[in-house]
Amino acid sequence: MSIKSGTGTRWGYAVAVWGVLFAVPSFLWAMGSTFGARSTVAPELVRLAQDRVPWFLAVLWVTGFLKLLGAAIGIGLTRLRGRLTGRALVFCGGGGAVLLLWHGGLFVVHGILVETGASAVDADLLGLTHWYLYLWGPWFIAGGLAFAAATAHYLRHHPDPRPARIRATLGATGALLLSLASTATGIG
Repeated sequence: MSIKSGTGTRWGYAVAVWGVLFAVPSFLWAMGSTFGARSTVAPELVRLAQDRVPWFLAVLWVTGFLKLLGAAIGIGLTRLRGRLTGRALVFCGGGGAVLLLWHGGLFVVHGILVETGASAVDADLLGLTHWYLYLWGPWFIAGGLAFAAATAHYLRHHPDPRPARIRATLGATGALLLSLASTATGIG
């Protein structure tokens, strides 16, 4: 089973590159470096990394490996797979797209609200808000769009697209519910 190579399969590879590049800071920060973190990440998170707080280091390692898993999912979406694997890929692809678009969108919306004066932050966090608006938000959105495109391309070439679309929709819906719940509770 293969998907016709071309522009569509490049989205899966784009997801893979995005995931690997995004994993690097997590692993660097987990190993003790705060390179790039001091000016681009919330100060309390930098302190947790600098103080080598065990639970936070575990979070960094886990998120790094989850980002690598995302890269593997991207590669998996470049060609048709068996029934079970294909279902898992489109479920994760749909979910990944929504989680990343939601998270990046929150960063961008918050940044725009701060930029326009509709919302305020402490003066010492204003520079950080710029990083979230101009770097992290767009970075998450780019990953979400790549996941969405790779998943859509996979679905277009699937021999039985209806069940696959249902799995992708379930993944996206679950991710949306999780995102709404975490936003409503302030966890994440």
